[in-house]
Amino acid sequence: MEEQISSALETVTPLVTEYGLQIVGAILTLIVGWIVAGWIQKATVNGLQRIPKMDATLVPFLATIVRYGVLVVVIVAVLNQFGVETTSIIALLGAAGLAIGLALQGTLSNIAAGVMLLMLRPFKIGEYVDAGGIGGTVVQIGLFTTEFLTVDGLYLVAPNSSIWNRPIINYSRNPTRRLDVIIGVSYKDDLQGAQDILMTLLNGEARVRQDPEPQVLVDALADSSVNLKMRCWAGASESWGLQFDLNKQAKLALEAAGYSIPFPQQDVHIISSGSGKETHHH
Repeated sequence: MEEQISSALETVTPLVTEYGLQIVGAILTLIVGWIVAGWIQKATVNGLQRIPKMDATLVPFLATIVRYGVLVVVIVAVLNQFGVETTSIIALLGAAGLAIGLALQGTLSNIAAGVMLLMLRPFKIGEYVDAGGIGGTVVQIGLFTTEFLTVDGLYLVAPNSSIWNRPIINYSRNPTRRLDVIIGVSYKDDLQGAQDILMTLLNGEARVRQDPEPQVLVDALADSSVNLKMRCWAGASESWGLQFDLNKQAKLALEAAGYSIPFPQQDVHIISSGSGKETHHH
């Protein structure tokens, strides 16, 4: 037994002596390389942010690419420590890339979608968008995912491919936006008078643009009311607040002038089978 242990030690000891330092060196190189890659990524972000015309959307994406580039160099350096030739490394990386590509098709599609989002720029950081129900204010476009801040303050992260494959509505890109506010008046009310009141309201509102001119249109002859549509244009950043304010101000202005805001009503006719008389309930 002792002879077998001694024989095994004699076999292992030269291997440990020969490769032990290389293994330790490789581990240290990986650790140091990982830390340095993080430093370089932060330095890249800081450097790009100092460039006056640099788009903030590109900064995190480019910094991530730089970080992964440094890690690839570190891995190649580790392989060189074990005597792996450069041609072998390239062949190994090619084979590994093919295998990883087949295994991670979804991940690669996210990278491709991220590149397309950055090239075609359907949205930028700070803009509010909606992509088939996925949306909010864009926080960051990453290599694999895009981060959003929703209107109710939630953190939302979505794969790039799920955004790129859907119609994207950018609510912040155009400087102005059209608003349509609908309010109903009674069939008994003075229709032209109601339109004049609402037009005066639109002309007196500072946030309403006068080009194109605001309009008050008869939208529909509904079951219980005549629906008037207040149509106007406003700045994109002011449109949400203006929408709510116009609803409130229109109701108050019409009521102050004696107009009624109707609500759905039904006439029910009940016929008594015994007497044959018809009664009406409103």
